[in-house]
Amino acid sequence: MKLNTDTVQILNQDLLISAYLAQPDSSEKLPAVIVVQEIFGVNDHIQDITRRIASEGYIAIAPAIYQRQAPNFTAGYTPEDVKIGREYKNQTKADELLSDIQATINFLYQLPRVKKTGVGTIGFCFGGHVTYLTTILPEIKATASFYGAGITNWCPAGSNVPTIARTKDIKGKIYCFFGEKDASIPPEQVTQIESELQKYQIPHQIFRYGEAEHGFMCDRRSSYHQESAQDAWEKALELFKTTL
Repeated sequence: MKLNTDTVQILNQDLLISAYLAQPDSSEKLPAVIVVQEIFGVNDHIQDITRRIASEGYIAIAPAIYQRQAPNFTAGYTPEDVKIGREYKNQTKADELLSDIQATINFLYQLPRVKKTGVGTIGFCFGGHVTYLTTILPEIKATASFYGAGITNWCPAGSNVPTIARTKDIKGKIYCFFGEKDASIPPEQVTQIESELQKYQIPHQIFRYGEAEHGFMCDRRSSYHQESAQDAWEKALELFKTTL
């Protein structure tokens, strides 16, 4: 499928958020999916994910959620890159992240080819946490959250309760993906997330991959696990296909 890609600017009050936009080259109206970056910015991997989603028949966009901290930031996967990316992560604020994703939704809804019947989100690493956080936005109908660390015991600045406390306010359906060899997300935290989703009767599925580590979806990282990545990708696409 031929795609059109571009870097666009999303206006959120006095902030311009850079974003990578990919869409099929057609006149058909399509649902939209927001791709939320790892701590490494909207780098080649995130742009590739955005194109892959667009090639499945969606209008896909990846906003730079570090726009406030580090405009145009992208990084690789060295220990120094990890250190810098975590520093920027720790400077983010929950209310600003919610505002920036809402601004992204508003931008999408201004595009004439976007169906205004709800959007999907997919996020990895810190983006997995952010997509869980933003499930409370009413237009988000489907969320694919990949290995978001800290959901049970942390939240970006400005909130004194962990992100899991917002589970009761989730508006749509959520799929969560975890590697059982992920040192940053103990299995008991995955169980806690599952229990909260069950408690509040949120439409959900939890997927655990026995041979996968943190970052198993990223084929640029040493932790990439092809079999797990392929299965998880198919399940995320199924979520979007059946919900959006």
